[in-house]
This record gives sequence, C-alpha cells and structure tokens, in this order.
Amino acid sequence: MTRDLPAGIEPGLPLTALAPMQDVTDLAFMRVIARYGAPDYFFTEFFRVHAQSRPERHILRSIDENDTGRPIFAQLIGEDIVHILRTVEALLRHPIAGVDLNLGCPAPKVYKKHVGGGLLRELSRIDDILGALRSAVPGILTVKTRLGFEDTAAIEPVVEIANKHDVDLLAVHGRTVRGMYRSEVQYDRIARAAALARCPVLANGDVTSADRAAKILASTGAAGVMIGRHAIRNPWIFRQCRERFAGRTPAPVTLGEVRGYVELLYEATDAPGVPETARVNKMKKYLNFVGQGVDAAGAFLHDMRRVGSGFELFAVCDRHLLAEPGREFSTEPYPGVIARPNCETREISCS
Repeated sequence: MTRDLPAGIEPGLPLTALAPMQDVTDLAFMRVIARYGAPDYFFTEFFRVHAQSRPERHILRSIDENDTGRPIFAQLIGEDIVHILRTVEALLRHPIAGVDLNLGCPAPKVYKKHVGGGLLRELSRIDDILGALRSAVPGILTVKTRLGFEDTAAIEPVVEIANKHDVDLLAVHGRTVRGMYRSEVQYDRIARAAALARCPVLANGDVTSADRAAKILASTGAAGVMIGRHAIRNPWIFRQCRERFAGRTPAPVTLGEVRGYVELLYEATDAPGVPETARVNKMKKYLNFVGQGVDAAGAFLHDMRRVGSGFELFAVCDRHLLAEPGREFSTEPYPGVIARPNCETREISCS
C-alpha cells in the first residue's frame, strides 16, 4: 500500500528534516528554527516506552501546540510490543504526521537496555516490532536507524525488514552505534540502503552545509537529508538547502544575524521556575555548536564556556559577534574547532 508523505515546502525538491535530538528538539527550539526557514519535516524527541511509561507531556506539547506550519512525526523508543502499541494508541489521538521508530540512538545508557541502537543486535525483534507497528499505524510509519551496531552488516537486512512491513520513510545515519559521532560517515552504505529501499531514504550524518547536502544526495541517491547538530549551529541551513537544491545561491549569514539567533534561543529557554543558571547552561550546549562557525581560533568558544550568568554570556556574544557584525558566519565548521559537550549539561545524543 502506498501512502503519500506530506508535501515539502517546495514540491519537487529533495526533502529536509530536523533530526530528533533529546533535550533539544522541543517546541521552543522548533519555533526558533522555523523563524529562519523550517525543514520539510520535524521529528519529536523520543517518547520512552516501558511498562510504567506514559507519553511525556512536554513532548506532547510540541505536537499539540506545533504552529510552525510543518508536519511533525512522533518518535518512540522501546522494545516491548504491548507497551509500544499502547503508546501508539495514545499518540494517534494527537495531530501527528506519522509514527517513527528509533533504531539508532548510540547512547550507552540507551542501547544497554536493548532499545534504540541496541535493537540492531536483534533483527528478529525489529521484524516483530515493525510488524506490530504496521498493523497498528493506519497512516505513515517511519524508521530512523544506524548502519548497524558493531559493523555495517545489519543495514541490508534492516532495509529488507522495512520493505516487508511497508515502512514509508527511512532515515539512515551513516555510522554504526559504536561509531557514535566521531567515526567517518559511510555514505556508500547509505547509497546501498537507498538502492534497496522501496520507500524514500533520508541521508543523515555530517550534513554540515547546503553544498555538502547536495554532494551527499548526488553520491547516495537519497530522497533528502536529515540534519541534527549542524542545524543547531546554523538554523538557516534548511532554507539554504532548498535554495541550493533549486539551483539558487544561498545568501550569506552575518555574525550580526547570528547574534539575533542567540537572543532568540535565550528567550526560548525561558519558562516559569527555570533559574538563570539552568538557562545559561542550556545556552552553552547550543553555543558549543554555534561557535564552530564564529572564528577559526575557537576564541568565542573559549570565552563562552567560562561564563556564569546571562549578562556575561551576552557580553561575550557582543564582543565576538558585534565587533564585525557584517562579517560572514562560516557555512562550514572551522577545522579543529570542536563542539564538545560541556560539563554542566548532558551530551546531545540520539540525533
């Protein structure tokens, strides 16, 4: 059975999607991203599924109050079919574009529970879960996966299982679970998945810029790209991708515009009862990525990581971003400028 995916912003162009990232892709962040050029599709943070679970309220809010104008898919992570189906029944009462199964989260605390990327060691279990999901989901069913757990041998059988159960969209991160985020992305294996799959495939992993996205599509034959960490660094990237895919030259972004983005992010972290320290620490998590495009020496990152208040944070931003507000923000991360997780917050994972 063929189910049509939601139309893209510019029909006929390759698709774009914001990758689901825990503690990042909430409603506030999606609204900020939409200000600069929304992706074709959003995906929620994953709903944790287990015997005592109920769909998390803050994630449901990102669905129910989604005013970005773009469809949002509900991602879930789990391995118990009874509780997965219970969760799907609840999610179908909300305005979701479809249900997405996480087969790729590489965080050890996740895969050790045999969910997320851990399921890539149990292909028969994936077969059972997708069969149950296909029976329970009347609309669009999607999967986000890595190439395998220790090696890439699993990707072909995973695609075959997805074909068997009429999965409608497959996002493939071109690393193994063990490869985390530092290993090389194997685009040839994404190409193999795209060739085997009977549904559109989104290429994921080190999609750093619009030019890079176009090259990845050319080499993989994928139907589009899914972008995670580099959309934190550059929220203009989805608009730039559409321009590049259509043969137009994306307009450059200036450091002054980046300063405006930082201010919107800070406003988005505000919520009743959230102390300033927590807001600043969350901003540091975002700015670890933004800083990769500010200066080649990493001076912005050095100074930003040492602030303790909102006043200090914006003093650093003004010093580095407004001294030359018309200077171009780098479309690619500067070599050697590493967006390491900082000690105050959890690492961005499962993108």
